[in-house]
Amino acid sequence: MKAVGLYQYLPINENDALMDMELDMPWATGRDLLVEVKAISVNPVDTKVRAPKEQVEENPRILGWDASGVVVAVGENTELFSVGDEVYYAGDITRQGSNSEFQLVDERIVGKKPASLSFAEAAALPLTTITAWEGLFDRLGISKQGADAGKTILIVGGAGGVGSIAIQLAAQLAKLNVIATASRQETREWCQKLGAARVINHRKPLHTELTEQGIDAVDYIFSLNSTDRHWPAIVEAIAPQGRICSIVEINNANIDLLKTKSATFVWEFMFTRSMYQTPDMIEQHTLLNEVADLIDKKVLETTLNTVISPINAENLRQAHATIEQGSAIGKIVLEGWNS
Repeated sequence: MKAVGLYQYLPINENDALMDMELDMPWATGRDLLVEVKAISVNPVDTKVRAPKEQVEENPRILGWDASGVVVAVGENTELFSVGDEVYYAGDITRQGSNSEFQLVDERIVGKKPASLSFAEAAALPLTTITAWEGLFDRLGISKQGADAGKTILIVGGAGGVGSIAIQLAAQLAKLNVIATASRQETREWCQKLGAARVINHRKPLHTELTEQGIDAVDYIFSLNSTDRHWPAIVEAIAPQGRICSIVEINNANIDLLKTKSATFVWEFMFTRSMYQTPDMIEQHTLLNEVADLIDKKVLETTLNTVISPINAENLRQAHATIEQGSAIGKIVLEGWNS
């Protein structure tokens, strides 16, 4: 089968950073599905895993943690899917990724593909949707039934992949007053289109931007990039007894600054359930199915913004470069394999 992989971790401008290759077809056992991959999308985690380091792989490393496709075989213990089902999923960072024609994935982290979406449109969603859903509803404890309606959330990095779905979930399901951050005209318009009531500029001090909008504090903050850089403003902006969630590493943030506000800080890492095989691992299957229904009911929409074809090393290097530049809006998807 065709795949795009690596042996060395190199700068993306080097051809060997991602290479076209032929691999043996995997075999489904246990609770695994074998999926024929139709489309994939690229996330910042892909570029972080691929980032230059001295490590060299003896066997090819296949990246990619977003895919949509068709189930072509199932393991003997599967219960949720059958051959022929159309699916979408983000996979497991401890296993081979989705940048291959066929992929093994545990059915408990797979959802039914939204029927109203193409494979490309569906592939844009899984990783960022799981991250946003878990961040908002599991980590921040926001009610998805609207019990917290009218409360205010600040989403730092609203135009990226996670921000694009988080805005929709916060506005449409939770009925929150959504404030997103974006620095360019096109990203501001993107956030507003998805449901942000206000958009402020993260190139400027966030608390100053909020006070100019007449907002002294926010109930929730969902930080999707540069948490270190924004930390002083985040501490200032969070309401007493408010809740903060970050999906990116922090190195210099002083958590003690939250003490007087009794504010909560939590992490979101969407691979936790699959990495540790948690007892509630199947929650990702459930939430992806729920999101598929919301997509088909037109409550939510895909965050796809760019499609590249076919899936090959050259095009994947291009997508990685765009992500590393920090200029992507929504999601970049690759679809189709050269025959």
